[in-house]
Amino acid sequence: MTDIAANLESIREQIRETAERAGRDPASVQLVAVSKTLPPEVVRQAAAAGQLSFGENRVQEAQEKIPALTDAGLEWRLIGHLQSNKARRAVELFNVIETIDSPRLATTIDRIAGEMGKRMPILLEVNVGEETQKAGVEPAELGPLVDFARRLPNLELRGLMAIPPYEDDPERSRPYFRRLARLLQEINRSLDTPLTDLSMGMSHDFRVAIQEGATLVRIGTAIFGARTK
Repeated sequence: MTDIAANLESIREQIRETAERAGRDPASVQLVAVSKTLPPEVVRQAAAAGQLSFGENRVQEAQEKIPALTDAGLEWRLIGHLQSNKARRAVELFNVIETIDSPRLATTIDRIAGEMGKRMPILLEVNVGEETQKAGVEPAELGPLVDFARRLPNLELRGLMAIPPYEDDPERSRPYFRRLARLLQEINRSLDTPLTDLSMGMSHDFRVAIQEGATLVRIGTAIFGARTK
């Protein structure tokens, strides 16, 4: 408990300091604690230290964890790849789905959300590194997907998400963060109501991501330590 609380306090202070140095309001950056592979009791420790937003990678794991924490008033974000056959459970479990990357998946989520009487907040995942092994819409196809998703009545498009190629040196991630921020700026030029969310940056590079405009940083290891599985 003490370590998690201390780690959270340290990260919050780093977020505050980085945002202020970048001329930003620290309140404009939301910390998402990545709780994949961790049991509910560890999530409760983080919640007791004031952390209320959590990210999960897998629907199958989340469906065992989230119901055990319904009393904690937490926000749950799906930050891993979503298969269509897990879409219904994802809509049931999560408050936000960050990894929509195709018209087909957007249509599926929209249909299921409509059947449940929900309006599902989403982000579009962009493959900013254009890596063949990664999910995400290609940057050249982002505009059409934005237009498509905004027309679906049961989706609330909030912004963009990316997982850049891993770099040991955080500075080498900067061009990818900058590219995602510019893509959002380009999209917003044609929108009456701008998209606001930029989900980018993890434990080793979140400071650079904040400098480039991140509004959500997804941090696991720096809070909970290295995972054993």
